[in-house]
Amino acid sequence: MNIFDKFSERTLRGVARSSSRRSFLGRLGLTLVGGAALPLLPIARASAQAREPKESYPGVAPDFTTNPGEEGDVTSCDYWRYCGVGGTLCSCCGGGPAACPPGTEMSPMSWIGTCLNPVDNKHYIISYNDCCGKPNCTRCPCAPNNPKDRPSIRPQSSSEYLWCIGTKSSMYTCSTATVVGLALAQEG
Repeated sequence: MNIFDKFSERTLRGVARSSSRRSFLGRLGLTLVGGAALPLLPIARASAQAREPKESYPGVAPDFTTNPGEEGDVTSCDYWRYCGVGGTLCSCCGGGPAACPPGTEMSPMSWIGTCLNPVDNKHYIISYNDCCGKPNCTRCPCAPNNPKDRPSIRPQSSSEYLWCIGTKSSMYTCSTATVVGLALAQEG
């Protein structure tokens, strides 16, 4: 026998001498029942209720924060990030330019565009994601502003496509505009 086998045998024989099968099964049962009852504690219920929104997005204040180097009203369709958006702005529905309102889920699918930031006169890559899960927010609707939009045979380049794919609900709520990075310089 090697050293590991001898050590294991000595340890297990010591445990067997100091405990019975009945006490082991009792402790195992207590652990299983106690572990299953853990989510029933009042603390767990309170934290779950805190995550649930108290009311829908019409009563939630919009997020007006902008990043350094950005200016403008994030609730306006003329905000520089929204040059390729077509739909309702999440900034008016309790979310932000890059955040979904409470109770909604951001789609993992997106469409991409480039927009000019007037502050630094540079083009940025923008990822547009739909937020899904609640009825369409009717605040700040923006008409599609994408003259270079591709036809629907290339849905990855179109903002008219329903992008609530891969979410629990396919109900469209609003759209976000996340800055992904700086676009490469194009030579004219």
